[in-house]
Amino acid sequence: MTAAALDGRTAIVTGAGQGVGEGIARALAAVGAHVVIAARRAATGEPVAAAIRARGGSAVCVETDVTLGPSVEAAVADAVSRFGGLEIMVHNAYTPTRAHRVEDADETIWAPNARTAVWGSFFCARAAYPHLRAAGDRGRLIFLSSPAGVEGTATRPVYSAVKGAQRALAKSLAKEWGPDGITVNCIAPVAESPALRTAFEADPDLRAAVASRTALRRIGDPEHDIGPVAVWLAGDGASFVTGQTIVCDGGSFMGL
Repeated sequence: MTAAALDGRTAIVTGAGQGVGEGIARALAAVGAHVVIAARRAATGEPVAAAIRARGGSAVCVETDVTLGPSVEAAVADAVSRFGGLEIMVHNAYTPTRAHRVEDADETIWAPNARTAVWGSFFCARAAYPHLRAAGDRGRLIFLSSPAGVEGTATRPVYSAVKGAQRALAKSLAKEWGPDGITVNCIAPVAESPALRTAFEADPDLRAAVASRTALRRIGDPEHDIGPVAVWLAGDGASFVTGQTIVCDGGSFMGL
């Protein structure tokens, strides 16, 4: 992928103030995209935008709460006003979830997960659609799902459910929007994140255990392992790929 692969295109990345979202934002900017860091708090989003600008990229931070439709609509309007259009919408924001069983789950687990993953995906799709349609065969919608949404998990069933719902929505939108030339896909990553680092700090043996489940025996880097997948899906090379989930986890899950 050349440094100008997405030159002049505009991308919004939700939850880009840290972790996988930050890595994707940096990767998109590195190949020429104008990147809007849609973070819940400017305190986390603005440093990412500043770091991208310091490397010669184009980035701004817009405070965005993906659980609120008007907030997402405002972020999209801001991006279009600043850069003249919107070709790429990446919904990455997520809610950290403690381990639970179904009998222990309640609204405090279900509601924030559903609002961020499911409603957030809906709000991002609805707000971005007119602009992605205007972009024609450059229109891209990408959801960050999870291997848990593909194979399930015994320790976070609510998280698995909402991540599975993202995949179903992506498939439906891929069919609905296909005639407009828009592609809709998911990435299911396993990569370093603040939540994962916290878990590693609490359990010194966990990092080795997670890495050992992968064929490559390591955990993904947000910018250098997950970012390029997003860049490819956002670019012209993936114009015939839609309705798919790319599991980017170093070979931990191979059931597709």
